[in-house]
Amino acid sequence: MTTSQAPDRPGSLSDVPGVRVGHVQRTDEGWLTGVTVVLPPPGTVGGVDVRGGGPGTHETDALDPRTLVPTVDAVVLAGGSAYGLVAAHGAQRWCAEHGRGFPVSATPGEVVPIVPAAAIFDLGRGGRFDARPDEEMGYAAAAAADAAGDGAAVARGNVGAGTGAAIAGQTHKGGVGTASVRLTGVGGDVVVAALAVVNASGAPRPRGVAPQVEGGRAPAAAPFNTTIAVVATSADLDPAEASRTATAAHSGMARALDPVHTLTDGDTVFTLATGSTPLPPPADRRARVLALVELQAAAAHVLELAIRDGVAQATAVRTAAVDLPVWPG
Repeated sequence: MTTSQAPDRPGSLSDVPGVRVGHVQRTDEGWLTGVTVVLPPPGTVGGVDVRGGGPGTHETDALDPRTLVPTVDAVVLAGGSAYGLVAAHGAQRWCAEHGRGFPVSATPGEVVPIVPAAAIFDLGRGGRFDARPDEEMGYAAAAAADAAGDGAAVARGNVGAGTGAAIAGQTHKGGVGTASVRLTGVGGDVVVAALAVVNASGAPRPRGVAPQVEGGRAPAAAPFNTTIAVVATSADLDPAEASRTATAAHSGMARALDPVHTLTDGDTVFTLATGSTPLPPPADRRARVLALVELQAAAAHVLELAIRDGVAQATAVRTAAVDLPVWPG
């Protein structure tokens, strides 16, 4: 099990102040999988939108705007399909040890961390079906995120949850990508960023090319794939606005991949809003709506960039089970 660092690159999830990312992965002895933990600052509001027909998720109901707790303490992205969701327990344990969570009594430290998670299907890609993330990998990835510090470089490619990722009918490598933008309009000084684990049934879509349903360039989709992502922003969103931003971000997934949201995908987008940059107040309804529209359009754009980055940063892999090249171009 290793932790990963990368040379500094412009545009990543950590460009949102206070958001940290940690990766842990294994590639030895039949392993090809890992865990990525996104650790936001305390008080970060969360949202989610699940569009795929085969999702592997944990605690997404806690992000419903109608529920009690509006904040998120960590987000876990993992390999291992539904088995890998146990990594969230490790990240939750790390959060609890550090006093991060929803207080449930007057006694300091008695908290329940809110740690939603999503997993990709990578079972058996390293050779062993039982080689999948466990609770300790989730704990280690949370610790790695904390140790990275604010503004640290985020490793890309075949790291963390993207270690065993594959795309285009499992014929080419996928991976982790990330990107960020800074808004210049109504929501000036707002940072919007994304991190994506690209493990899609579909193939990358060239910019400006319409989807091709029959006779298309994408190989026939193999079962059990997923693209999962975190969109983070410095804006002060409420839970409903955060979830709507996750919904809008899915458009970026559709721009970058063809097809998406199929019965065999588990496509899921989380939104994290740290609240360090105020938008126009709710009382100024028109101005706030304009700012939200700008932010949600940026969320779709930056997720597209992150997905394309994940494909571009992937590296060819050869194991006893798979021999996958990178996507051409």
